[in-house]
Amino acid sequence: MRKRVVALVSGGVESLCLVVRLLQRAYHVAPVYVRCGLRWESAEQWWLRKWLQAIRHPRLRPLVVLDLPVASLYGHHWSLTGRSVPSRHSRDAAVYLPGRNLLLLSAAAIYAARQGVSRLALGTLVGNPFGDATPRFFHQAGDCLRQALDRPIQIATPLRHFTKTRLIAAMGDQPFRLTFSCLQPRGRRHCGDCNKCAERRRAFRLAGVADPTPYAVRSQ
Repeated sequence: MRKRVVALVSGGVESLCLVVRLLQRAYHVAPVYVRCGLRWESAEQWWLRKWLQAIRHPRLRPLVVLDLPVASLYGHHWSLTGRSVPSRHSRDAAVYLPGRNLLLLSAAAIYAARQGVSRLALGTLVGNPFGDATPRFFHQAGDCLRQALDRPIQIATPLRHFTKTRLIAAMGDQPFRLTFSCLQPRGRRHCGDCNKCAERRRAFRLAGVADPTPYAVRSQ
């Protein structure tokens, strides 16, 4: 029997490594992107399609995009307006998006259930400071989704023991130049000045891997 998994993906390093590792473990992988209407999503989807094409594989299915607009929930949040975007000097807590994993998992799980797939994977790393990224949350969310959908749903986080630095060091041969993680892109380029760009720069530096990212702002 084929091993099938729905992979909840973004444009970032974690998602690339998640999909690669699932393919290495002989899964048939269906990548799913949930489009919420956030400012960076156009650039993110462009880069996501680029790296999916770069790692193309017979067991990698075409990207599925699910629409789940959050404007009515988030209002005038910085992720929608682009005002007061957390800078490179901000704390990690500043980038929290309320209920994001709950929303993404719900949409992806419904899609998975409709496709007859019982395993859902995402690329959460160790040290994520938010309550909706803990093992307890994923366990309880899985229980809730199983009850709601009346079918088995397992939430897998195979990168949960990795930091971003360790992940980059361990998988340095992947096309990281095609990944994207920026809150305030300049066209399709990383701004180089937001919280996520700072995190990205730091992870490559600590991993001892050359950062291939063409930042709009080159130095900090």
